This record gives sequence, C-alpha cells and structure tokens, in this order.
Amino acid sequence: MPKLVAVTGATGFIGHALIDRLVENGWKIRALTRKPQTGDDNIQWIHGDLADTSALHLLVKDADAVIHCAGSVRGRSYKEFEHTNVDGTNNLLSAINDQNITPRFLLISSLAARQPELSWYAKSKYMAEQPIVSSHLPWAVLRPTAVYGPGDKELKPLFQAMYRGLLPVVGKLENRFGLLHIADLVEAIQLWLTADKPIKGIFEIDDGLPGGYSFNTLVELAQQVWQKPVRCITIPNVLMRSIASLNLGFSRVFRYSPMLTPGKVNELQHHDWICDNAPLIQALPTWQPRIRLHESLSQVI
Repeated sequence: MPKLVAVTGATGFIGHALIDRLVENGWKIRALTRKPQTGDDNIQWIHGDLADTSALHLLVKDADAVIHCAGSVRGRSYKEFEHTNVDGTNNLLSAINDQNITPRFLLISSLAARQPELSWYAKSKYMAEQPIVSSHLPWAVLRPTAVYGPGDKELKPLFQAMYRGLLPVVGKLENRFGLLHIADLVEAIQLWLTADKPIKGIFEIDDGLPGGYSFNTLVELAQQVWQKPVRCITIPNVLMRSIASLNLGFSRVFRYSPMLTPGKVNELQHHDWICDNAPLIQALPTWQPRIRLHESLSQVI
C-alpha cells in the first residue's frame, strides 16, 4: 500500500514540483491549500491554512511523513513573518502531537536562517527551526540556497534581464552565493523520504559548484550560453536602501506585503551564501547535485 505524505505549501514553486514527483513515484499525497483545487486518487486536498487547527489535524492524520514547505517570504513587520513561519510551524507540530503519531518530519527552511540577524525573514526561518530541533519526531531541516527552475518566479526575471544584456547587482561583484535547480532539491527530498532509517539534522544544500557563483561568474556563463555580451549594472547602496525603505513605508499605508525591504537588501548584499553539501551527502550518499546553471539557463528564461 502506498505511503501517505502530508505536504504544506503544495501550491508553491517547490511544493508543486515536489508533489508532482511524488505522485509519479507512487506516493499518496494529502496537501494543504487555501484555494479550491481539483483532487484525484493520488492527491487529497485539505482546505485551510497554518492557522486552521482543524485542517491541520485532517492533514496529518495517519501520515507516514510530513513535509513542511509553506512559508511567507513577504511582510511589512516581523510579526507578519512570525505568524506564518513560526506560529504556523508550531501549529503543525501541535496537530501531530495531539494525535500521538510520529511521522518523519521535514522542514524546507532557507539558507537565510544561517544569518538570522539580517532580516525579519531570516530570523523567522531560524525561529521556525527551533521547535522542530527540540521535538521528539524523526526530523530533518533542509536549508536550500536560491532555488530556480520551471515555475520559478523569483529568479526568472534576473535571468531574463541577463538574456537582454544587463545584470543588476546589489552588493559587491565578488560576493559569493550558491544556486540550486528545483530537480536536485526534489531529488534530495525524495531520498530523505525513502531512506531506510530517518535522516536527522540541519542540512545546507546547493548545486555544489566549488566556490559558488559571483555576479562576474553569472555574466561569463550567460555570455558563453547565449554568445552575446552581458554587463553588470551595480545599483548604488544608498539608492537601493532608499527604495526599500520607501517600499516598506508605502506597504504600511496601503496594506500590502512587500518583498523589497531593508532586511531583504541586507540579505542580497551579504557576502557569503555558499553551502556545504558534505553533511547532506554523508547522510544521503546516493544524492548528488546534477544540474548546474549553464546547463539550464536557456530553459529557465
């Protein structure tokens, strides 16, 4: 009988790619959604959100594993991030504890949690990890770097700008960062699910490029792939922070959730977002990142 996996954030970029792969491999899915979805024999949709305790109890009932992908990346205060990322995680754990079950539990966190002092988002992701680490469940946390691939809406505009010949730069040209194709992330999650024994720990994950990428590296790759010039345009720090501060101010007046805030600028300007895959590869020896940016750059635009 196929095992049952409960998934939050299943309608997002990572969650959608994940449930597609799991269904292909014969898993039964129960997924949380705020909007009506069409289910089938393989996917049961539970209407609700991370504040809906009744929905969360239905979601995790008899689940063999819980994969928590849901999270907020936008907000005009720390409390907004805390409500979804921290309180939502606690609510999910409470629903599991109330039923006295011990499914494998995987949190899809963010590499930003490594530097919680940088932003509200980074702090909320770090704080969301803490109750999981102290729980009795067979748990693991994945901290992916920037994830891209089919369906991505965050990095795609950057790659499209590169295709048009310009790469906007926030921070220093020599800053280093990792990237990760969605297929490699989903493969790691599936191997975590199928491991003979639960894999426990906090694991960073990127595509394994030695030394990571820099803005200059991106320019070189783009020029090789598309055979046309690409140049970096550095956005002055004062300008970037002014725009971010104005955006945050406007968001509080007009009641929208901003992506660009002073904290996000801190994240973008941070000098080191490279991962160390070694602990994850040691825990999951059959996993290796297989896709580098130059192999998929044309596809993702």
